[in-house]
Amino acid sequence: MPRVKSILIRVEIDQAKKAHNCQANASHRIERGGTRLKVRNGRSWDHYCVPCAALIIERDIAELQDLQRRFNNL
Repeated sequence: MPRVKSILIRVEIDQAKKAHNCQANASHRIERGGTRLKVRNGRSWDHYCVPCAALIIERDIAELQDLQRRFNNL
């Protein structure tokens, strides 16, 4: 039986090895050792601070729920 594919891209939660800015908002700083969301972007990664990651996750959950509703109504 073929493996079921996922529509989600690779995402991880990890600790920053060095301080850097959030890719969603340059005024948000992720300090060394701070928690961040890593999202696969082609061959590299995008890194987001906790507040921006929470907004991204909430938005994507809402979009997936909408997609599920529309698919179930076909």
